[in-house]
Amino acid sequence: MTARPVIIDCDPGQDDAIMLLLSMASPDELDILGITTVAGNVPLALTSRNARILCDLAGKQGMGVYAGCSRPLVRPLVTAEEVHGKTGIDGIEITEPATPLQSRHAVDFIVETLSAAEDNAITLLPIGPLTNIAAALIKAPAIAGKIREIVLMGGAMREGGNTTPSAEFNIYVDPHAADVVFRCGRPIVVMGLDVTHQVLTTQARSKRIQDLGNPVAQAAHNMLAFFDRHDVQKYGSDGAPLHDPCTTAYLLKPELFKTKACNLQVEIHSELTMGHTAVDFWHVTDRPKNVEWVYGVDSDGFFDLLTERLGRY
Repeated sequence: MTARPVIIDCDPGQDDAIMLLLSMASPDELDILGITTVAGNVPLALTSRNARILCDLAGKQGMGVYAGCSRPLVRPLVTAEEVHGKTGIDGIEITEPATPLQSRHAVDFIVETLSAAEDNAITLLPIGPLTNIAAALIKAPAIAGKIREIVLMGGAMREGGNTTPSAEFNIYVDPHAADVVFRCGRPIVVMGLDVTHQVLTTQARSKRIQDLGNPVAQAAHNMLAFFDRHDVQKYGSDGAPLHDPCTTAYLLKPELFKTKACNLQVEIHSELTMGHTAVDFWHVTDRPKNVEWVYGVDSDGFFDLLTERLGRY
């Protein structure tokens, strides 16, 4: 099987970190062309540093990491240190990364990489605010035809928001960017809170990761131990949802997930519901279906996959 060319766009974040480790452990399936960073969970300087630390941890110091947009397209930046800690990846030791930060801006990297590709060639995996992806589409609209698929984490339907009553964090931070992306006309798979809240890092699942015994698995366990505390307190759950790794898991084992073609539109006008994702799950309108909305997952199968891949380090 030929590895699928992908660009990962992220804002690490502990769940981003687990997604990156899962992706970098899967070279037979995923050919990571580069990792782009965006302001989101923490400011851009920290997300860019964190991505490089994770490349170091995974033994991928040659991976290209590109810093992107430091703020949303229109609105002021909102961050989430209350969830992720002041570093974004609290739970592990923070060191100066050996993996270099590339000089090219992330948006330029995305535009140039897609422009040089064949049609329908490259999959985008955005797991933070969609600022970089939207900025690239605005700068060079022709690149849309080079995108095979966008598999993203963001949005909510039945679960409600985790940042406001209406909005999930990634979409809320840059709703205008999300609106651009959802209107781009390419195939989009959406991992919203409705599915990510089904993959909880219970104590038993976290212990399985720790018991792998390698340094990467121990780091993953330590980050999750910090990450879990917020959702356990907020929701009374047994662990935290692993939002971002669902995107990679879908590419590795799509059979783990249930999807439905829907229309999705983003609220960009009302302050009360800013960033709300209006998902026409029951097709009550005639609006065209522009996403595959993911609504179910085999959570045990997901954690079996994650644990097996983390065991490869």
